[in-house]
Amino acid sequence: MTTAQGRDLWLLDIARGTTSRFSLGLLSYAMVWSPDSNWLTFMASRAGVTGLYQKPSNGAGQDELLLSATDAEPTDRSQDGRFLLYQRNDPKTKWDLWVLPLFGDRKAKPFLQSEFDESQGQFSPDGRWVAYASDESGRPEVYVQPFPGPGPKIQISTAGGVQPKWRRDGKELFYRVDGTGKLMTVEVKADGQFQAGVPQVLSLETTVTTHGMQSGDHYAVSADGKRVFSIKASQESAAAPITVVVNWTAGLKK
Repeated sequence: MTTAQGRDLWLLDIARGTTSRFSLGLLSYAMVWSPDSNWLTFMASRAGVTGLYQKPSNGAGQDELLLSATDAEPTDRSQDGRFLLYQRNDPKTKWDLWVLPLFGDRKAKPFLQSEFDESQGQFSPDGRWVAYASDESGRPEVYVQPFPGPGPKIQISTAGGVQPKWRRDGKELFYRVDGTGKLMTVEVKADGQFQAGVPQVLSLETTVTTHGMQSGDHYAVSADGKRVFSIKASQESAAAPITVVVNWTAGLKK
């Protein structure tokens, strides 16, 4: 939410229907929860230092700087809480996926870095795989690669895909078709060798669509995969009807 102070993060209590300001500053966005819900990691600019910060989700305490970097956006945190996955824009290699260990010397290193865009990385629940979007085929598609690697990549989507998300048990992947409201689902097996099924259309309902691979998430999946929460385009936000007037010059003569 943009305020007079800048762009802030807010928390919505769904049960109570209340909102509260979580961050206050010049810039805050791209928020990621820790697995235990006790911490939030986000991109921010504080006292002239832009980078990745974390803060207790109850709002207490100060923002802790994890990494000083521009154009770095957190995308996910592993279920054991040990690794932070983030995307970073490089003039030479475009968008890349990086990993920041949250233990030891906390030295970040690239996970996927090529001449193509790689973004929107998501850890599998067991931490052995990363789903992400890449445009190496000429359009955004969803892929999976082993973590920490190395290993072969497996293409998940077949007709374009962005914003991958795992079901809590790791047996299903969801993604959206870029530029449309289509939500897709794919059954996967990760016992030993990774296997992916045929993508199925889960929903054709119109949602707020994004174009490109760096747009923020517009949907969430429940732990059991039976419910999907998405930002829906309301009737009020729809474009107003266009009135076409023909032979308008004749009216000027009256």
